[in-house]
Amino acid sequence: MKKFSTAAVILCTALFFTVTWTASADTSSGENSPITIVFSHDMHSHLEKFPKIRTVVKQEKQNNDATFVLDGGDFSMGTPYQTIFKEEAAELRMMGAVGYDATTLGNHEFDYRSAGLTQMLKTAESSGDRVPHLVAANIDWEKTLSDEEMRKDGEALRAAMEDYGAEEYVVIERGGVKIAVFGLFGKEADDYAPESGTYFRDPVEAAKDVVDDIQSHEKVDLIVCLSHSGTNADDPEKSEDEILARQVDGIDLIISGHTHTELSEPIVRGDTVIASAGQYNDNLGTLTFTYQDGEYKLDQYRLISLDKSVQDDPSAKDKVEQFRELVDEEYFSAFDYSWDQVLADNQVKFTSIDDFASEQGEDPLGSLIADSYRYGVKQAEGSEYEQVDVAIAPAGVIRGSFDKGEITVGDAFNALSLGTGKDGEPGYPLVSVYLTGAELKLAAEIDISISELMQPARLYFSGLNYTYNPHRLILNRAYDIVLDRGDGETEPLKNDKLYRVVADLYSAQMLGTVNSLSYGLLSVEPKDKEGNVIENFEDYIIYDRQGGELKEWYALASYIDSFDGNQVSERYGKPEGRKILRDSWNIIDLVKKPNKFFWMITAAVALVLSLIALIVILIVKIVKHITGGGKRIRRKDMIFRR
Repeated sequence: MKKFSTAAVILCTALFFTVTWTASADTSSGENSPITIVFSHDMHSHLEKFPKIRTVVKQEKQNNDATFVLDGGDFSMGTPYQTIFKEEAAELRMMGAVGYDATTLGNHEFDYRSAGLTQMLKTAESSGDRVPHLVAANIDWEKTLSDEEMRKDGEALRAAMEDYGAEEYVVIERGGVKIAVFGLFGKEADDYAPESGTYFRDPVEAAKDVVDDIQSHEKVDLIVCLSHSGTNADDPEKSEDEILARQVDGIDLIISGHTHTELSEPIVRGDTVIASAGQYNDNLGTLTFTYQDGEYKLDQYRLISLDKSVQDDPSAKDKVEQFRELVDEEYFSAFDYSWDQVLADNQVKFTSIDDFASEQGEDPLGSLIADSYRYGVKQAEGSEYEQVDVAIAPAGVIRGSFDKGEITVGDAFNALSLGTGKDGEPGYPLVSVYLTGAELKLAAEIDISISELMQPARLYFSGLNYTYNPHRLILNRAYDIVLDRGDGETEPLKNDKLYRVVADLYSAQMLGTVNSLSYGLLSVEPKDKEGNVIENFEDYIIYDRQGGELKEWYALASYIDSFDGNQVSERYGKPEGRKILRDSWNIIDLVKKPNKFFWMITAAVALVLSLIALIVILIVKIVKHITGGGKRIRRKDMIFRR
């Protein structure tokens, strides 16, 4: 932390009271400055855009002294800059350099686990560089530190956050106005950070507490929430930040991160504005609040595209370049690669990452990555290689695609940039597990049926082919599922036979949770070679012949590097029959080759229909009885009247 002399403290104190008196005088005279908020979220280590951010921030501050720069979390993990996350804290230091005032934690800040985040915060604090405030209002320290397995890392993280200066909220004064800023970690973000080693309070309840605290103890012009929770345009019941806005009074603005949403117009719920600018520093968002009828109200909202029309700030560009050089020195050199090294030329039109996995079906990017896993294992194991039957690459771990032209090492890393392994080094390693033929069939069914409800679960296979019909009953849409042995040879799956399967560490762990999450309905249990259910997937990491973990990005880079003529194979330019769509309402196509779920669902539907029929019959009998009785009563009444 910075140290100040006695004279400096006296001077700062005098200045503080002077500024406070002046601001108070301005407020009492009714001269309330407009407030500008510049914001981002889901940067994911895209530091190459920071020189443009600095240009925009400088311009906005020239236009209005009361300009605040805020970020909604997930500022890390997504480009090679993340490889120096712990050692250099490049993201926070660059945020400080370009003028950010505050940020919050996203789920990807925990990709290197609690210990990695702890080390990064220590690095940032000790760097001597300006860094943004860190606000986090719903970490449940009591629960975290009472958990025996979490206590040690939890105590270290809390100490690092305290040394950094992290708070539940911070009050920032500038240009005669004050804003209070607090941070929230959403429910889905918590689900997406299984290795965080940290418990979080319910965000709505935490927000109520912190807003009440701010209103009770601070006099501010705006209350801003940096929420790593997100919105959901398709399902309002799952739109966490809209729920937050409806249930918590007093929040003027929510910077909504996590879902990578780009809102051309803000969402307004009651008195709360919800803003999102999209992902990867493609845009910066700006909002202007003006003083109207005794309070600040939204006046302007716009997104600024950080494209070539925005000039790079020279000093920020130099600082980014220094971090880029450190990436080569501290990370890529260990793999005998460099960031800009060209692996191959590409003329295949791969799906853009924005559109990737948006629709079901075979995809060349998914096929390329799944194939690279099998190649990487074969190269790593050498003479001890055991055949990999199937490789699985879920959409949720694929973070980048390839344009036409040169593919570099950095491009390969960007495509598979997430996570860390047992070694604590950047990048998920590949793991080797075994699944039965029945479980592989179920994996295909999860891809076809379940991924329609949860896009990150879209699966891409190497070594497994199947046909699917979207009109068949759910959980019975994939059929003709076979092993692809290459050169047009296929092999039927044997339900009880074990097959070697390769996936990244995170995805293998997620496969292992399918059974519990579906309450036993979908049973996929990764096993070892002897058929024992795996408890700790880190014990099944694949290592190269030098003893290093086989990182999934390295498998991809080395696979692309191996192409003949340094040219990406043309076969990825067209479908290969891995997923064959049979779009048919023909009754034979709808019921052919039924699996157990077909019979379960059919039986359940038949039971429901039988119950409905029984109820209808009973109702008809009751109605007839009542109607008949009524007629007799009316006859008697008629006789009596006569």
